[in-house]
Amino acid sequence: MSAPLPSRRRFLRQSAGLAALAAAEPGRELFAAQPPAIRVDAVDTYPIYINRRSDGLLDAPTFEGDDDPRRWRWGGPFEQLPSAIITVIKTDQGITGFGMGAGGSAAVEIIDGHLKHLVLGANPLNVEQLWDQMYTSAVLYGRRGVFAMALSAVDNALWDIAGKHAGQPVYELLGGTTRDRIPIYQTGGDIAQGMSEGVRNFKRSLPVGPHTPEADLDRAIDGVLAAREELGPDGNLMTDCVSRNGTVEWALPVAERLREANLYFMEELLSPDDVFGYAELVRRVGGGGPGWTKIACGEHEYTEHGFEVLTRLRSAEVLQPDITWCGGTTAGRRISQLVEAAGLELIPHRGASCWGFPIALTSPSCTMAESFPPGPLLDAMSCPVENGEVIAPTGPGFGTQLTEQMVLDHRLTTYQPR
Repeated sequence: MSAPLPSRRRFLRQSAGLAALAAAEPGRELFAAQPPAIRVDAVDTYPIYINRRSDGLLDAPTFEGDDDPRRWRWGGPFEQLPSAIITVIKTDQGITGFGMGAGGSAAVEIIDGHLKHLVLGANPLNVEQLWDQMYTSAVLYGRRGVFAMALSAVDNALWDIAGKHAGQPVYELLGGTTRDRIPIYQTGGDIAQGMSEGVRNFKRSLPVGPHTPEADLDRAIDGVLAAREELGPDGNLMTDCVSRNGTVEWALPVAERLREANLYFMEELLSPDDVFGYAELVRRVGGGGPGWTKIACGEHEYTEHGFEVLTRLRSAEVLQPDITWCGGTTAGRRISQLVEAAGLELIPHRGASCWGFPIALTSPSCTMAESFPPGPLLDAMSCPVENGEVIAPTGPGFGTQLTEQMVLDHRLTTYQPR
């Protein structure tokens, strides 16, 4: 799908200066024309209580022997969603930027011991240069996982500052867009209620794998088929295995059993490491072969380097970077360029959040934005939704409603959910 021609209004906006500068090639200073009169004064990072998945995150588990199936899926205290962190960066001009990442106390240690020293005293408007310096300085120990999640928080906070300094939303700094809304797809929640609110696209959890007992697998598949029946034939329905050790041989019969559900995509059927297996699924299930559903992955991949492997191997038809994990908005921008150039589809994980929406909105191939059920802090980091569509925030930066006090009130070690 080709991108629409820019409108006169968009051209005038971009030619005003800042958004056009932001369209420079990766690695160049985004705001080189601006005098270096702004500096970072403080960098603080906090593990936060994100939702009920953070309950008991710091508690030791109990298992019923070595063969307990929960051993295959227990993610510990540093797994992405429940181990959310927020970095708060302050400048000498009184601008405060907020950036979400993950990795819990391990990521905080990386930021406090390493990354913050590359940011303190620097011009926060040199966002991409700072990203390259932080990534390169850690390339011998970081590159993926917790390091990239820590980098995401810092990078997103810097973009928030850049937007607030320019008085523009982040998506304008990324080059602007001719649209201001995207249909959502709802992950989890009640389908009937969602449909009553104008939602037409839904994703169902399919938490199964090679070690799943047969009865549990049958129930999970029946649940997806029931969801299709409830939704009807027209809306998009997707599934997500969040697989850690799935194999092609295991995934193929599962996909076959769900063929009648007419799924738009099946997400994370395999381990993120199995890039060759994903390419085989594209050929045997997806559009490289019979094409009864698309193959999606990338939620647990990192930086443009990881996504270059996926796009070159054609390991997925739908790529799903999470902007709070993959390396932040700088990485998300570069990933988007790779995916668009490859003629593939970009649907960021949590694309309806304030962090994911700028990349979703400015990626021409993105047709849906993922929305999760609300929560006290998530509401402050989500874009408005009207009649099943995510609406672009108009405030500067990411347009969040976060305050420093709100972050402090939700620190994981002290927050008590009501």
